[in-house]
Amino acid sequence: MSSDLLNLTLRVWRQAAPNQPGAFRDYRLDGVSTHMSFLEMLDVLNERLIAQGEEPVAFDHDCREGICGMCSLMINGQAHGPDRGTTTCQLHMRRFRNGETITIEPWRADPFPVIRDLVVNRSAFDRIIQSGGFVSVNTGNAPDGNSIPVPGVDQEVAMDAAACIGCGACVAACKNASAMLFVSAKVSQLSILPQGKPERANRVLNMVAQMDKEGFGSCTNTSECEAACPAEISVAHIARLNREYMKAMLCADH
Repeated sequence: MSSDLLNLTLRVWRQAAPNQPGAFRDYRLDGVSTHMSFLEMLDVLNERLIAQGEEPVAFDHDCREGICGMCSLMINGQAHGPDRGTTTCQLHMRRFRNGETITIEPWRADPFPVIRDLVVNRSAFDRIIQSGGFVSVNTGNAPDGNSIPVPGVDQEVAMDAAACIGCGACVAACKNASAMLFVSAKVSQLSILPQGKPERANRVLNMVAQMDKEGFGSCTNTSECEAACPAEISVAHIARLNREYMKAMLCADH
């Protein structure tokens, strides 16, 4: 057999609906090219299942370029698989061994209920953003680039936070299903820049309140969220979120 082809056993979570019990099913998949992405491998699996008259495996995907964050899978117990700073769609099959059994699950967190098979409902993140993750001003025409000077360091830190794609890997990797890394990234990217400062107190109070309302757990301080994040968002943003929250609470008391 060519060294570029793999014979694999896929242990896939199957669940027909949110209110139905799920279970793992094993599928044998032979002749998988090491040049395929992980999602392309799942495409091949589904083509074979359809040809056999079986239901294909439901999984989320969109851009397949590591941008949208839709490809949310636990692969052998790791969010997005074994590569650091990589989404599932950018993971290639050369990272696996011939004859290996690969366990594929959806995100495991109460705020992300399973819709079907490997697809979860991440609208909790949308509601957190809607609670305050924006700048509510009429921007009008684009301002001149030099009209609001921003220090280079601030710009870089804000851009690093804005790299968050909202995939939910941080929640899936955390034993408490905490959303602190996601929320801190969204708070940081706006609180650092001049345009976000007028609403910084209300923003952090509202977003943290919505995060708690959605049922996300507390931060575990183990940094597993940073290790799982495909955008490599730093846990330093969680420290900034805590400072922003304390300042907002003190202002609210007065």
